[in-house]
Amino acid sequence: MAEKAPALEVLIVDDHGVVRRGIKAYFEVLDDIEAVDEATDGQEALEKLSAMAAYGELPDVVLMDLMMPRLDGVSATAEITRLYPSVKVVILTSFGETERLHAALDNGASGYLLKDAGPAEVAGAIRAASRDEVFIDSAVAKQLARSISAPPTGIALLTHRERDVLKLVAEGRSNQEIAKELSISERTARTHVSNLLGKLNLRSRTQAALVAVRAGLLPPAT
Repeated sequence: MAEKAPALEVLIVDDHGVVRRGIKAYFEVLDDIEAVDEATDGQEALEKLSAMAAYGELPDVVLMDLMMPRLDGVSATAEITRLYPSVKVVILTSFGETERLHAALDNGASGYLLKDAGPAEVAGAIRAASRDEVFIDSAVAKQLARSISAPPTGIALLTHRERDVLKLVAEGRSNQEIAKELSISERTARTHVSNLLGKLNLRSRTQAALVAVRAGLLPPAT
């Protein structure tokens, strides 16, 4: 009789305790998946992986939330796949925007699930990742297909951060004020302004303000 393969070991990373407990409880009824530890954010996940690596006990898969304090899921995924290439990362998030999907996959994620996915889908994504396959939530995959068949135009070309910057430009904020508002450097603010003007094919901040009003990012002046 063939020996049973060892269970896939998973590190659960989410800043909500109820989510971690729910996932862990589901894994407990499975023979082939085991939750070996949990972390509350990306920074703690990296610390735990470092400790595991020291003992040669890295997990097979990290199940990763995206929006967390200290270190978000995309940044943590990039670090994990760089430092521990054998560890696969599956994203489990409430956010289905294609921009976030691209960011996660570009940084090495092997799967992308929404939190309304069923337990069987979560398990399926973990198993797929262990086989070097990519598993994407069906709702997000449809959205991705639509974005490919209909390339974005106008402000749809902008990232979330660039939209924030565009709104502040339209409010008449200087680069210094934008930097302070968004907790970024003035140089980064200047780069965002330059990028969004380029993407929208605009020559001035005044033109950008008009685009922001037309797009409904802020009300027209009365």
